[in-house]
Amino acid sequence: MEILNLSLPAANRFATGYLEGSSDIQNFFHYDYKNDSDYIQRLDELTRRKFYRQELADHIKGFMSKFPHSAEIEKNIDKLRLDNSVAVIGGQQAGLLTGPLYSVHKVISIIKLAQQKERELGIPVVPIFWIAGEDHDYQEVNHVYVLKNNKPEKWIYPEKNLEKKMVTDIPVNKETCLAWVEEIIETFGETNHTNHLRQFAKTALTSAEELTFVDFFASMIMEMFKESGLLIVDSGNKGIRKLEKEFFTKMIRDHAEITSSVLAQQQKVDRAGFRPAIDIGEDAANLFYYDELNNERLLLQFDSQAGVFTARNGDIQFSMEELLEIASEYPEFLSNNVVTRPLMQEWLFPTLAFIGGPGEIAYWAELKQVFEHFQIKMPLLVPRLNITILDRSVETDLAELNLELQAVLESGTERHQLEFIDSQRDKELDDIFDQVRQTLSTQYGYIHSKVEHLDKGLLPLVKKNEDILHKQISFMEKKIDEAVCRKHDAILKKFTRVENALRPGGSPQERVWNPFFYLNQYGTDFISKLLQLEFTFDGMHKVIKM
Repeated sequence: MEILNLSLPAANRFATGYLEGSSDIQNFFHYDYKNDSDYIQRLDELTRRKFYRQELADHIKGFMSKFPHSAEIEKNIDKLRLDNSVAVIGGQQAGLLTGPLYSVHKVISIIKLAQQKERELGIPVVPIFWIAGEDHDYQEVNHVYVLKNNKPEKWIYPEKNLEKKMVTDIPVNKETCLAWVEEIIETFGETNHTNHLRQFAKTALTSAEELTFVDFFASMIMEMFKESGLLIVDSGNKGIRKLEKEFFTKMIRDHAEITSSVLAQQQKVDRAGFRPAIDIGEDAANLFYYDELNNERLLLQFDSQAGVFTARNGDIQFSMEELLEIASEYPEFLSNNVVTRPLMQEWLFPTLAFIGGPGEIAYWAELKQVFEHFQIKMPLLVPRLNITILDRSVETDLAELNLELQAVLESGTERHQLEFIDSQRDKELDDIFDQVRQTLSTQYGYIHSKVEHLDKGLLPLVKKNEDILHKQISFMEKKIDEAVCRKHDAILKKFTRVENALRPGGSPQERVWNPFFYLNQYGTDFISKLLQLEFTFDGMHKVIKM
């Protein structure tokens, strides 16, 4: 394996500016992740704060006991108990088969940055992956993409989930899921690693008597990363809610200040020329309530006139005192939204750095004043590693087609493919077709004028007859184009292979393809091999040449 660094724009303009080190954008954050001294400042800030380290370590130890384990995991749980330890954290939803590649890239980023900062700072740095189990957007996690008919096709997990349950509560039917996974693996084609991959999936599915989406996700992630000492938490787990009681209380009491802080920061973002990333209104309470009776996770709002928190158009109402009692006695009924999740993470963990994707970079910029309201700072926000896997055969196709790798990663191959087809067309024949069209239109113009004097009722028939002839000319042109494509089918297939490998469906590889495809191609130890590479967090796109 070899790493090639390229400068590519991020998924949004704000994140692109952040990667480039724009001073205007850096003003939206408390620290600069490219500045070594800022890590020292962050450590100094964390030493002045209190964390429930023992309780948190106990919870993580218990939660992780049912997943693949290692001695390195135990070491990192013990590290978390130490007063001078800090954490590198990132999170993602619990997608099936780990979700798209970028989920794995985020875990790799967490582990590699934690290792790097532990060496540089000389203190224990623990890698922690925050599974967003409290999310209820089932459509985000219930599918993977496979290659069918030379294009990405979404394959949805066959079981329906019509309720707004948290993902941590959605069960997985083992037999249904295994059959679905087997079908997906079949689309990859048989390799020397396919049987191992099937066993890998089967082991993860049979790891517990009852399995949820989060369990299935966590089992796979930990099998891939257990030797690195990765720790995981589930934001939807009822056990961790008990550690969050006092923090929910803070959020409820200061809900108005939290919302006004976001809105004020969004005005600054807007004045800087960027569209706000967080959808928030003045009545936002920034917490969800879990309606156990209807299995629904409902976003709370604050009715300032009535002085109550409401959900589902007012069907559910709580006074401030009632909601505070829920936070104290039944915290499992509350969960965070996009605004308060970073706060909760910050209060729970001694976070040195947060690993974020392009979207997270954009919305964290709108939280600076929220953190300042509680007299704390945001951790260093480090962009996750953006990675593209470049197979040797695809690299050969790129060379034969005379395509620039960077251009393909930015915009795909469609323009180049159309230019190639156009270069193979018979320009003289194209001119003849244009002349035939022009002559046909001219002659039918004469026919139109003659028929108009003879019988106006025939005019629609004249128009229809002309259209038929024009369509026949277009039909013949199309058939000739198809013949050109057939003649150069081998070359056109290479364009398609490159597109599907590097820019499938017009999107980055890491946002479409699932890690299972690469495990089938390169072996189930592929992830551990990636972890052996030396990555630098410099904002560059990492192309890994196989």
